[in-house]
Amino acid sequence: MRGILHRYGDLLPLTEATPRLSLCEGQTPLIPLTNLGSELGVDLRVKFEGANPTGSFKDRGMVLAVAKAIESGAKAVVCASTGNTSAAAAAYAARAGLPCFVLLPAGKVARGKLAQALIYGARVVSVRGNFDRALDLAKQASEELGLAIVNSVNPYRLLGQQSAAWEICDELGDAPERLVIPVGNAGNISAYWAGFKKYGELGQTTRLPEMIGVQASGAAPLVEGRPFDEPETVATAIRIGRPVNAEKARGAVGESGGRFLSVTDEEILAAQRLLASREGIFAEPASCASLAGLLKIHEGEGLPQGQIITAVLTGNGLKDPDAAMGQSSTMVEIDDCWQSLREVLSR
Repeated sequence: MRGILHRYGDLLPLTEATPRLSLCEGQTPLIPLTNLGSELGVDLRVKFEGANPTGSFKDRGMVLAVAKAIESGAKAVVCASTGNTSAAAAAYAARAGLPCFVLLPAGKVARGKLAQALIYGARVVSVRGNFDRALDLAKQASEELGLAIVNSVNPYRLLGQQSAAWEICDELGDAPERLVIPVGNAGNISAYWAGFKKYGELGQTTRLPEMIGVQASGAAPLVEGRPFDEPETVATAIRIGRPVNAEKARGAVGESGGRFLSVTDEEILAAQRLLASREGIFAEPASCASLAGLLKIHEGEGLPQGQIITAVLTGNGLKDPDAAMGQSSTMVEIDDCWQSLREVLSR
């Protein structure tokens, strides 16, 4: 198995001086949702990015961003993060032998993601403020200290993330008719759109998908057309009130004839439970915003029968175990005898 710099190197801005960094990212499964798709009357598949090395889609862009940082002679990398970016930055920096500095909003990062950044050896700084403020500080550190910033303001991040769209097309034989994706800092939706367009220009596809961007109602600046100074949602990965790639995202949605919509935390958690209990797929809450959004469209206006739809699941459910445990049934404790077990199993 090879990473995206090897597999899609001819589509990426690599030079002879770009190290072919890899943790074997990419080639994530495109899983048919046979039960839910049948109920909705559509050909529904999920791109499960939780199968990447650090458990999220961030690895695709991070491998290119860190490789280009090495090529440019950077001595360290820095990022602000709601969790997934920090895990990916720390992992690829460790692989490359670079120091990594991570700025996280204090008390707002899921434990699984924080554990990753720490175990990979990053220097983690907890900022008493939200993600947007942490990003401002990361930019300042990059400018004044000469650190390579690897947030999605780094253009290589979005270029690497296009590879997910290419993989979907390679597997389907064409682009889907509709793509539904969670939106936080708004880079990923624009990366997918650019990837689909590039494949179209190369004659690899015959159509472009309608792009549906889904935000949490407590952090929905692109839906409501205003910044959220104090964003709040259980979906920590998209708890962002001032997305830096907002204009790119608006362009992607507008060009594709798509839309933005928001879903409540209750709808997100219900979709997470549904995905796990009906399809056996465990994704973090932010990922499940895409399914929640699709269900909302179905309930409100219906879906074209037989439509080919891909929903993006951006991160693994193990990233945020507390969110799952908080809504799951409790365990039953019994004595170590058959009678106790029989009573439980007979209920």
